[in-house]
Order: sequence, then C-alpha cells, then structure tokens
Amino acid sequence: MDRYPPIAEHGMVGDLQTAALVSSGGTIDWWCTPRFDSPSVFASLLDSERGGHCGLAAESPDGDGMTVRQLYLSDTAILVTRFMAPGGVGEVADFMAPVDSPAPTGTHRLVRVARVVRGSLPFAFTCRPRFEYGRAPHQLSQADDHSALFRGPGTDLHLQSTAGVALLADGDDINARFTLSAGEAAAVVLTSTTGGDPAPPSPSFEEVADTLETCRAFWLEWLRSCSYQGRWQDIVNRSAITLKLLTYRPSGAPIAAATMGLPEQIGGERNWDYRYTWVRDASLSVRALLDLGFQDEANAFRRWLRGRIEDKPVASADPLQIMYRVDGDPHLTEEVLDHLEGYLGSRPVRAGNAAADQLQLDIYGEASDALIVGGDFGAIRGWKALSDVLDWLVDHWDQPDEGIWETRGGRQDFTYSRLMAWVAFDRGVRAATEFSRPADVARWTAARDTVFRQIVERGWDDRRRAFVQHYDTDVLDASLLLMPRVGFVSPRDPDWLTTLDAMDEELVSDSLVYRYDPKASPDGLRGSEGTFNLCSFFYVEALARSGRLNEARHAFDKMLTYANHVGLFAEEIGPSGEQLGNFPQAFTHLALVTAAMALDEELDKARTGPRRGRYGYHRGHPATHGLTVPHKAGHEGDPRG
Repeated sequence: MDRYPPIAEHGMVGDLQTAALVSSGGTIDWWCTPRFDSPSVFASLLDSERGGHCGLAAESPDGDGMTVRQLYLSDTAILVTRFMAPGGVGEVADFMAPVDSPAPTGTHRLVRVARVVRGSLPFAFTCRPRFEYGRAPHQLSQADDHSALFRGPGTDLHLQSTAGVALLADGDDINARFTLSAGEAAAVVLTSTTGGDPAPPSPSFEEVADTLETCRAFWLEWLRSCSYQGRWQDIVNRSAITLKLLTYRPSGAPIAAATMGLPEQIGGERNWDYRYTWVRDASLSVRALLDLGFQDEANAFRRWLRGRIEDKPVASADPLQIMYRVDGDPHLTEEVLDHLEGYLGSRPVRAGNAAADQLQLDIYGEASDALIVGGDFGAIRGWKALSDVLDWLVDHWDQPDEGIWETRGGRQDFTYSRLMAWVAFDRGVRAATEFSRPADVARWTAARDTVFRQIVERGWDDRRRAFVQHYDTDVLDASLLLMPRVGFVSPRDPDWLTTLDAMDEELVSDSLVYRYDPKASPDGLRGSEGTFNLCSFFYVEALARSGRLNEARHAFDKMLTYANHVGLFAEEIGPSGEQLGNFPQAFTHLALVTAAMALDEELDKARTGPRRGRYGYHRGHPATHGLTVPHKAGHEGDPRG
C-alpha cells in the first residue's frame, strides 16, 4: 500500500481534452496526452516502478509529523494539496487551463504551483516520465537549470521552472529541491507537444498566476449556467464539473472514466479500459447535464451521436457500436500490457476494449431518448438516419445480446435490453406524432406494444413477484431500477413496488447496491466485485419516486459518505467501504445528479404539491403515457398509488 495510494486518494485536473490524477501526497500518477485515450506519460498507479510519475511535495524540515489535506478551490477544477508541519504550512496548486476549442490540440500544459503561507518549508520535486504505458525509452536534454526536454516516441514533454527551482538531471529523469518561506511561491510547468514541436516560451511566475486566475474564472463562469438550486448544491456542482472534465471538447463526446486498468476487485481480472465513449453512458451523462441547464454540452454530444448514426462508422453491420474513441473511431483493439504489474498486483492490465464488438441492444433506447426528448435529431437528414435505425431495430430487437453489464458469459434475452428497445420505439412514436415527421408510426407502435407485452410476460417472475435479469433466470438486476424513470411503469405500480422490495432483499446492502449476483448468474469472469455506485444512486431515485422519502434521503446521505475527500467517486465500493474500479466514474456522478434532483423534487412535492412540466407530467420525471404493468393476481388498488 506504500507504493500504491488508495484509488480514492486522488483529485483530478484536466483541460477538456486530457486529464491527470494527483494523489493526496502530491504525486501525479496518471496522465495520458494529448487525448484521454492516448498512451500514458505517467502511470505509476498501474506500476509504481515502470509507470512513471511526477511528485511535488513539502517536507518537514525536522522530520516531524506532516499533516496533508487536499481540496478543490470552490466550484473549480483547481486542486490544492496542503502540507502542515511544525515548521510551516505550504501548499501545491495543480491545474490545467481548459482548452475551450472545437479543434484538437497537440499541446497540453499541466501547471504545479508551490507556495508557503506560514513559516518555512523545503520542497522535493521529481519528474520521471515513462512513455507509451512505460514501454518506450526517452531521451533527456537540458538547455539550462530551468528547462528540460523529455523526448519520447511521438510526444515531447517540456519541463520548465520559475526562479528558485533548479532542475537537476538524475540519469534520464529530473529532481529538484528548494525551500520557500511565508509569502514565497514557485512553479513548475509540464507541457506535452507532438514530437518535434518547438519548446514553449519560458514562463514567468506572473504569467502562471494569471493563467491560474483565468482557469478559476472559466469554471465559475461555466457553473453560472447551472439551474440546480437544491439541497445538495456543492456535491452536485462537483459532479457537474467532473462530467465536464470527462468530456472531450473537440467532439463533445464524454468518456466513461479517466483511467484504465483499475480493479473492481483487488488482485482480480476485472480491469477494463474506460477512456472511451459509451453510447449508453454518454447519453445518460448528457441528460444529467441537460437537466442541470448545460444546453451547450447536450447539443455537442447529440451532434457527435448524430454523426455516428448518419455516417455509420462501425466495425460490424449494426447501425451503432456500443462505444467509440472520442473522435468517433470505432476501432478499440484490446491488448494486455504484460509488463505492468497492475494496481496492487491486479492483472491483467488492459488497453483498448474488446467489448466494443459486443451486441448491446439497449444503446438504441438511450440514444433515441437523448436525441428525441430534446427534439434535436438533426433536421431531415438526421430524422431519416434515426428512422432507419428504428426500422432496423424493429427487425432485430428480439434477439439475445450481452446486455448493459458487458458480461462475457454468453448472450441472453436481457430484460433491460428489451426495456430500452421499448424506449426507442416509444420515443420514436412520440417524436413522429409531435413533430409531424414522416415515419412508419404504425410499425413502431406495434413493435413498442409487442416489446411491452413480452417484458410483462417473460421478464416477470410470478414466484418472486419481480422483474428479473433475463428470461431464463430468476436473478434480479439493478439496471431495472430505471423502469419507472424511462416511463415503462408507474413508480407506484404494485408490481414495481414488489420488484423494489425484492431488490431490497437480494441486491441492497445498507445503502449500497450490487448490479446482480454473479454466482447466481455467471458472467464469464472469475472473482467478485463491489457494489456499483451507479445502481446505488438509481436506487435512491427509485425510493424517492415510489414515495419512500425517508429511506431515500437516508440512503442518499449515506452514499455521500463514500465520496472521497474532494467529492469524487470511482465505479464501485468494496467490502470495507473502499473505492474500486476506474476513477472518477462518469456513470456514478451522473446518477448522483439525477438522484439529487429526484429527491429534491419529491421532497418539495411532499410539502407544496407537484409541479407540472411540458407534457403535464412531474418536472424531471419522464412521461409514462398511461402505461402500467397489468396487475397480477392478488394485487388490488390504483396502480398510480
């Protein structure tokens, strides 16, 4: 554990094209450049010896105890690590100025500012880049004591320092030691460029300070668009900033997480590369941002999504692929990086993602919802492309697939996949009717109703009084927590309430929710995993919509205690409350946002009565169009509760 800080002991900084993780000890142990999905320059999080890192931290001059705290400057992506020792108090501010441009850039700058606010403290700096996931050697050259160039294959890393920080060669790496007293500050700047580009101008400290203020102003201005004014303002703002940081500005495509290879179980094999754009995750992320008032981000992703639908850049014959690179490239060949030991020995470490070749039919529902609910399907050409997709789905929805969780244990008739096929047809029918668009409405309506009947008949288990994972099992699946949200069933329908009760018994551990039980429903992988944060927040939303407000609020408050020290979440929570999986996870943060908004709305309704939205339904809650699950024997009363 001394070589690998806990996953949660990190903050993230980024410039909207790439992102870096900074440990609470002041070490950059993850950075890929020039894009999120580029090979790493620093990856000691996956191999403490071979991965490379950049450390900047204060030291206690007398060897006495050092207290370290990390925080974000409020409502920004500027990360501050504070060092408090008997000899003084110092801090390191890490940030990347946002590259708010539609054009990809090859130059990215990570700035580290050290200062002392009380007393006097020595600082130690190390820079040990390891290019191409630690596979490629580099060459070091120095023009003077304040600049160095690390030249790797296709990428150069320029290191520059301000006055007072002399950079000393240590083999092919760089070290520095310097002391600051109260009121003094210094900076080191790491600039990545494509190979052969000229070195950036030497920075003055005044220029660095101006850049920091510009970065702060960017984030404060961006958050002014946020319409959320609820009970959990700070954590919702942090989640919104995190979702923004995980979005590739040139294309508008959000990635699932900033990292690859972080384990769902320590020592296990569930170590995936999440630096890509999943149609499902991105569609849900953008819906969360849209609900918060961030229209520009929603529009940018929908343009990207329309491009995938219209241009059909896929490696198979299907209209959509489940994931793409941030620029829309569908090729994500998976390889195992055998030279990396993995986080705490968790191997294999994978780059790329073979799940890109899977059939996951639910993506057509999420994509249709993202495009149609906002009325942004791209005029006639976009509508034609979307209509072609829905026509294809009419002929292909009724087949086994790998499902939302990308299991590698064989295809099944997953209920969630059918649910989202219903969503695709439902949204298509609604749009064709509302906007008078030419479409085979009768065919889509018939398909929607057929899917509905099939789910009710085959996705329901009479013995368990619950909807189940797939048609050949009685195992439950937390993805079905979205059934009320997408409008398939009323949140107070008796059969939904018994499903929720069954999940309480089988999948819920306190406020934490498992996706499914892999022992009861083998997924083709060894080992186990923690509870899934996405599902835990969806559970909060389902509780709130079902009227169990006290339970919902209690579960939400407890979930917030699993956030790390700066408000970030990984993918999962382990048995001892530790964060597991890739970090930070967009899925988790979008679900946190939707849970907070749903809980706010239901708490407000309990006091003042419901507010109505555009279609006459509760604001923030998708329309159900009068559909409820037909009652089974023994159920009485109004399905609307």
